Amino acid sequence: LIMVNDSLSITGKNISAEKIRKLLKGEKGTSVKINLVRDGQLIKLVVERAVIPVPSVDVAYMMDNQTGFLKINRFADRTYEEFMENMGRLQKLGMKQLILDLRGNGGGLMKEATAIADEFLSEDKLIVYTEGDKVSRTDFRAQRDGIFEKGKLVVLIDETSASASEVLCGALQDWDRATIVGRRSFGKGLVQTQFQLSDGSAVRLTVARYFSPLGRNIQKPYGKDKNAYNEELLERYHNGSLIKADTTAPKGKSFKTPGGRLVYGGGGITPDVFVPLDTSRVSPLLLKLYYKNSLNNFVYRYYVQNKKQFSGMTKPMDLINGFQPGKTELDALRNFALTADSIALNSFSQIETKQVSQRMQILMARQIWRTEGYYEVSNQFDPAVQKATSLLK
Repeated sequence: LIMVNDSLSITGKNISAEKIRKLLKGEKGTSVKINLVRDGQLIKLVVERAVIPVPSVDVAYMMDNQTGFLKINRFADRTYEEFMENMGRLQKLGMKQLILDLRGNGGGLMKEATAIADEFLSEDKLIVYTEGDKVSRTDFRAQRDGIFEKGKLVVLIDETSASASEVLCGALQDWDRATIVGRRSFGKGLVQTQFQLSDGSAVRLTVARYFSPLGRNIQKPYGKDKNAYNEELLERYHNGSLIKADTTAPKGKSFKTPGGRLVYGGGGITPDVFVPLDTSRVSPLLLKLYYKNSLNNFVYRYYVQNKKQFSGMTKPMDLINGFQPGKTELDALRNFALTADSIALNSFSQIETKQVSQRMQILMARQIWRTEGYYEVSNQFDPAVQKATSLLK
């Protein structure tokens, strides 16, 4: 961002983030002109101000006549309320088992995560506790009977699931309430108190840690230097722990659940079932195709020009068999990318053809059925979701 309203330049000036927010904010329905630089190019935009609701439940739908899928992207003020609304709707549709997706969920408000955990656990069961060297232990327990205490439950996590996400899936794993699928979570479990300073800045002081019901420390070690801590995820990639199950052998203290399963501490939540990171490489040209939004724009244009082709499709899954992009569609994509975005695409490799074709199906589903359609189709190509589905059979 370099300019607001054509006259107020904010480059080369010591302007706080709060000041920039004030420049951009205004009454609902009014507009603000902004200039920004993206990928080395100057872009001028006119943005209309509005109240934009940002849901924390991305999607909730029935995968079949008894399996629900619900994805939470973060824990915000209304997450529990959104969760309950969607769970009620899925149960009315016949849901008997659930896949809860917490991948990419970096956390948020702990009270929302514990409230959701309460709906899966019986009254008075311990969800999480905090304790520090100078801070006494505080327990957080289920306050009531939950709405989904008995049905089969699979929780998806990955290396970016953190904090409140780890509290939720740690409680469900410790009580044998859910099967955890994916890759070891981030390992963020510190309780911090914030102190405001006179200059407007703040200092956050760590006073305690989060522990799962069995006593597992969620926080990953940070005894080394700051760089080692910040680059720990990159180290996981290099040492193969995101790719090969045999390299994820737990090294922390073991704990036994009431059902006799062994779970491990040492930082993060180790899944019961490992699903490796998809390392199939995307060529630089395809990355450019995605980055410039060429594929999305092509799919929109294709849909507008070929609506009759999709008129008989009543649900997203109809696309899997009814729309299988082949040579004709890929040739049209090449021509569009070259004409619209000056991207010269050579012949696609077998892997690239598969990737682009699947992506076209996913984007077409979103074009027709919006977010729910996007996930219904993309989940058909998602190894973690497919593994979860097989575990529920």
